Amino acid sequence: MEKQTHFNVWYFIAAALLILLFQQLWSAREQVETIPYSQFMALLHDGRVTEVSIAQTYIRGELNEPLADGSRYIYTERVDPAFAEELAEHGVEFTGIPESTFVSSLLSWVVPALVFFGLWYFLIRNIAGRQGLGGLMSVGKSKARVAVEKNIGTTFDDVAGVDEAKAELQEIVTFLKNPRSYGRLGARVPKGVLLVGPPGTGKTLLARAVAGEAEVPFFSINGSEFVEMFVGVGAARVRDLFEQARKNAPCIIFIDELDALGRARGITPVSGGGDEKEQTLNQLLAELDGFDASEGEVLLAATNRPEILDPALLRAGRFDRQILVDRPDKTGRVQILKVHVGKVKLDKTADLDQVAALTAGFSGADLANLVNEAAILATRRKGKSVTMDDFTAAIERIVAGLEKKSRILTAKERRIIAYHETGHALVTLALPGSEAVHKVSIIPRGIGALGYNIQRPTEDRYLMTRQELQDKMAGLLGGRAAEMLVFEEVSTGAADDLDKATDIARSMVMRYGMDETLGQAVYARKPAQFLSDTGLPRMEEAKTYSEVTAREIDQAVRDLVDRAFEAASTILMKNRSQLDQTANQLLESETLTADELPDRASLAA
Repeated sequence: MEKQTHFNVWYFIAAALLILLFQQLWSAREQVETIPYSQFMALLHDGRVTEVSIAQTYIRGELNEPLADGSRYIYTERVDPAFAEELAEHGVEFTGIPESTFVSSLLSWVVPALVFFGLWYFLIRNIAGRQGLGGLMSVGKSKARVAVEKNIGTTFDDVAGVDEAKAELQEIVTFLKNPRSYGRLGARVPKGVLLVGPPGTGKTLLARAVAGEAEVPFFSINGSEFVEMFVGVGAARVRDLFEQARKNAPCIIFIDELDALGRARGITPVSGGGDEKEQTLNQLLAELDGFDASEGEVLLAATNRPEILDPALLRAGRFDRQILVDRPDKTGRVQILKVHVGKVKLDKTADLDQVAALTAGFSGADLANLVNEAAILATRRKGKSVTMDDFTAAIERIVAGLEKKSRILTAKERRIIAYHETGHALVTLALPGSEAVHKVSIIPRGIGALGYNIQRPTEDRYLMTRQELQDKMAGLLGGRAAEMLVFEEVSTGAADDLDKATDIARSMVMRYGMDETLGQAVYARKPAQFLSDTGLPRMEEAKTYSEVTAREIDQAVRDLVDRAFEAASTILMKNRSQLDQTANQLLESETLTADELPDRASLAA
């Protein structure tokens, strides 16, 4: 590419010189005979000159009779008229000396052109750099970052909590180390492996670990880096990427955020950007069809939105294997924490099992951030090591937000919040099989949280029964039930609780078939979000039922929420003394831990 650019520049220079030469020849095409100026004056005095063309430095003329050599046209350099007459009086032959104008003409043509070209190149290069296009001559080149085995430095030992995914990818490592013997029984390695999982679960880390284990070059590029403002650039970059990979086989190509490149065709509005994305995707599909995995080239890709990928990408022969990299369970979280705490000074009292129990739903990236936040808090308090209290404070900061001790609340507001949070805690503790309450606080946190409960799951759960969902709703409505019981009115503090409880009730009625009246039917389907956040999905209803059924659904949802509120109110009335005692204790200390809360056995359900 550099040589080709060099030749093109020389072609440009040669063309400019030829243009100047032609101009010089054109200007002199009518020159017939160049004569001294003295001879011109003699011819003029003799009356032989019939027509002249006078320029600033020269004179052209036409004679009525040709010269001895047959020329009828003459050319001479001008001489100052006064000086010419003086020379003629003394009989001196004289002539003007033409000044060479070739260099000046060259400079007058070439220098402005070069200046213009330089400014144009500089501006285009700056614009390309800001747009992420790279140099002017590298618009169609791949931006893949290449890392060889010496500087990857990542192995499977650095990846924890995803044992099943590591086992699947171990086959890729074995193939890359010895591609010839892998197919001794006729098997072939998958052409493409798609890592699917929520954000922060370690998909990119797994891909780097595969390259580190196999000790092969690792081409890493983001899907969005293929698509640019110029149509055709993305397709050219795809071609260049696979060409580089073929030259460096065996190797690994890793495309992160594949959904930016492989979005299903036809679901985006028709526009220039859409055309460019489709051309890029078509080129990727063509490269995958011509991809020879037997040569030691493996394509890895990662996405957290597989539901929007084009079906042509996921068919057999392209991305043959999909590996789910999900959020880790409790055992996986302990393993991930052990990897990250190796970089900090951990106190002996810190219990990683307890930390893992408090972080249900955390991804690997969340846990790495948790360890870092705990280390920062320990450093801030000038501690010698990271303790369990640091981890607890870091969890509260991540989940609930930063403490807002400067937020001034009135005495009445503090009392309402204290009863509200105590109501949540007591109802949750009184219900059998519910999550343990780890801490209750009335210290404002984040943007709108005036108080909070931290509940610790006793185990990882993947299914919930109808009774467990009803108990969950009762726990959510415990705060409002406590307000109604003590103050005989409700506040706006339960807005988020009502939202979550209503959403659970609507899911029970419309998705889980848990209402006797409406029967075992689904009235709304979950939106196409394969990797949505943990917890119950928010409903997005596509109405496929009559108005009569809609009325029954509304009534069923309202009945479920009302029954949950009544259950919470009944529990609090049975435990009114403990409600008052715990709320007053919370008002005094602002925070209560699990040891300071009433014992579960002492509460009446």
